[in-house]
Amino acid sequence: MTTIRLAVPEDAERLLEIYAPYVRETAVTFEYEVPTPEEFSRRVNSTLARYPWLVLEREGKTLGYAYASRYQSRAAYQWGAQGSVYLERGAQGKGLGTALYRCLMELLREQGVRTFYGCVTHPNPASEAFHRKLGFTQAGYFSKAGYKLGQWWDILWLELPLGDRTAPPEPFRPFPSLEAAAVKRILEQAAARLN
Repeated sequence: MTTIRLAVPEDAERLLEIYAPYVRETAVTFEYEVPTPEEFSRRVNSTLARYPWLVLEREGKTLGYAYASRYQSRAAYQWGAQGSVYLERGAQGKGLGTALYRCLMELLREQGVRTFYGCVTHPNPASEAFHRKLGFTQAGYFSKAGYKLGQWWDILWLELPLGDRTAPPEPFRPFPSLEAAAVKRILEQAAARLN
């Protein structure tokens, strides 16, 4: 049985077990040091004040997570959000990341987000193919934007429209203001597609 639920700060240690290899061994994230459980717990809490942070579990074991964050801080950017998704090693290629991202996008639509952004270290063929499969297109390219693991890395920005971008938007709704029943329905529908 697979479930998708909202993260809680107490998930921090398990989420860090998933995230730590990405920090230590890859340029997928530009962090150099693995955060402490306390810092990661704070991140979960602060994210949930504005955006969803999702956890995917199969047979009670957490296999991955996804969350949204602000694309930029100025007021006019509030209808854009950036996504991140991380899966335990060995859990990739089974549709779990796709389910998490699609669920995240559905929740962001409920919040009034009109554009979803992905920031991908380049080259990263797997992540680039994942985003393109979901309909993302290239929005920008930054050459030699970060230095990690002894080399410079490029950054590819991808975007996906989530709603009408020709009309004035409704006010952005912080995640906690969404109706609990609507959130529950979206989470259950996303998980049902995996069972």
